[in-house]
Amino acid sequence: MSQVQPIFSYRKHWAKRFGVAPMLPMSRAEMDQLGWDSCDIVLVTGDAYIDHPSFGMAIIGRLLEAQGFRVGIIAQPDWSSAEPFKVLGAPNLFFGVTAGNMDSMVNRYTSDRRLRHNDSYTPGGEGGRRPDRAVIVYAQRCREAFKATPIVIGGIEASLRRIAHYDYWSDTVRRSILADAKADLLVFGNAERAIVDIAHQVARGAQPRELLGIRGTATVLDQVPAGWTVLDLSDPDAQAVTTDAPREQTVVRLPAYEAVKGDPLLYAHASRLLHQESNPGNARALVQRHGDKEIFLSPPPIPLETAEMDFVYGLPYARAPHPGYGDARIPAWEMIRFSVNIMRGCFGGCSFCSITEHEGRIIQSRSEASILREIEEIRDRVPGFTGVISDLGGPTANMYRLACKDKAIEAVCRRPSCVFPDICKNLDTDHSALIGLYRKARALPGIKKITIASGLRYDLALRSPEYVKELVTHHVGGYLKIAPEHTEAGPLAKMMKPPIGAYDKFKALFEKYSKEAGKEQYLIPYFIAAHPGTTDEDMMNLALWLKRNNFRADQVQTFLPSPMAVATAMYHSGRNPIRPIRRAGGEIVASAKGLKQRRLHKAFLRYHDAENWPVLREALKRMGRADLIGPAKHQLVPAWQPAGTGSAGGEGARAGRKHGTQKFVTQHSRAETRRAPTRRPPG
Repeated sequence: MSQVQPIFSYRKHWAKRFGVAPMLPMSRAEMDQLGWDSCDIVLVTGDAYIDHPSFGMAIIGRLLEAQGFRVGIIAQPDWSSAEPFKVLGAPNLFFGVTAGNMDSMVNRYTSDRRLRHNDSYTPGGEGGRRPDRAVIVYAQRCREAFKATPIVIGGIEASLRRIAHYDYWSDTVRRSILADAKADLLVFGNAERAIVDIAHQVARGAQPRELLGIRGTATVLDQVPAGWTVLDLSDPDAQAVTTDAPREQTVVRLPAYEAVKGDPLLYAHASRLLHQESNPGNARALVQRHGDKEIFLSPPPIPLETAEMDFVYGLPYARAPHPGYGDARIPAWEMIRFSVNIMRGCFGGCSFCSITEHEGRIIQSRSEASILREIEEIRDRVPGFTGVISDLGGPTANMYRLACKDKAIEAVCRRPSCVFPDICKNLDTDHSALIGLYRKARALPGIKKITIASGLRYDLALRSPEYVKELVTHHVGGYLKIAPEHTEAGPLAKMMKPPIGAYDKFKALFEKYSKEAGKEQYLIPYFIAAHPGTTDEDMMNLALWLKRNNFRADQVQTFLPSPMAVATAMYHSGRNPIRPIRRAGGEIVASAKGLKQRRLHKAFLRYHDAENWPVLREALKRMGRADLIGPAKHQLVPAWQPAGTGSAGGEGARAGRKHGTQKFVTQHSRAETRRAPTRRPPG
């Protein structure tokens, strides 16, 4: 991989003399207290400002502060006018705009496009404090507030919309968010390297829209600059094209926005090209025509080294919400206040997940010493700490320090997943570093217990029975979340998930070690309804599996096509971009798109709810499986209907608990796109 300047090695900006702010200011009064006449950079976010490294704006803000810049925060502004965007004055360098830790559309709407009434990232959990498509709206208001000030957009919403993308909520293909927001520059992926470089270059007089060579950025150009060789791969049926030009000066042409908007097959092809150019070791730049402009994307950012990860997580966070929120409860903060991020990235490559697209598949791990210091800091500084660390994790619980055995192989690999269809022979699956970390962490004075709340990649854990024993014996708080997602081979292949047999093997180990430890503990499996490639029969078989295994899901997840995911391309195009796309040939993928079928798939997951029995009986008869209607254990739903259920009576949950399986484990809901601090199963 390219050699890069460590993020802590830049010469600091002159404003370093102002020192460290106890909290990054959100008002002029706070700026006055710090002795500031202006901010160098103002960050606008759709989340409440919580000065903790699980929140993107806190990381970026503190990192820029460590470079010597004065950074202010505008959190959850009223977007009805430009006035709230003027509260800190015009920043000297640029506005940094993000929707927050979550995509604003996923945050506000369910998979059935219904409005959510709560928001975990808002004081009091109140919904409606951020607009739809927040990055676009915030950028527009920043431009209205200070027309001449450059705007840099980033975060997961911008990252996953960096090229033309299918938008589930409007059922259309939208332009790159960079074009719609009319921003000067877009930063995608983990932004530390890019934002530090951008800030220093702009401080030296550069304009953000002119910064072409920074990895992990996208910009709007009139044409591809001179000196670049354009490799036109926009036609999936064209003869293979190659070039002798250096990779560093080659740009791959994707099908244009207008083409993918009108042709779902070309959309699938563009998705395939994008994901093939995702390894920072061998990725080439990409370009996509939008009208008379070019959206030019540099290769993905180089992952942070361990020393840089330690630097980022060792910055002087207050580890608390801004005092302006008073005693208001912020659910996301309550969830992560006693947890520690130990790594980033995920090499699972699950087709429906946004983690790999955003954070990359190369694992970035902190040092053991850095993690232990943070645990001690929580113990000594965070009010309300009772001795229990709620999580040591990240996107996954058990990818800490796992990597390709050969860096040369890693640099040229184009596999979308290191664990599908099987665990790669070049992947180091040794969990000993994580086991050692667990042991040292729980031995710290004042630490009573450490639970692991991040989702476990159980197919990897099977490679280390010692790890499973360590986890089950010491770090499970009664329940352990894992995500088989389905039981049937067809959907699992489209999800890029392991066969259900891996779950069965892990369950056997989990129960064995729980028994040896003298503990009664349970697995909480998560499943997805209506994923591309899932038939009604697949959902019926999953429901039968759930009943045989005495599982009742109180809340379930229906597939939500989030921007840029491979599964979203399947949903929109009916093609599988994991495989080559051809007009004649290629793999066809059917999806449950109508509301009736999507609700049927969800009803199968809640087979025990009497409210769902009428629709399930109707479906079973249509499928020729009326034999599954009746009172026997092998049957799915009874032939009778409790009074007051099967309509809008609202008694289904109680009736479902009375009739059906006797033993159940509550399954909590999870968002369709990862909410970074809330720790859920990988993929």
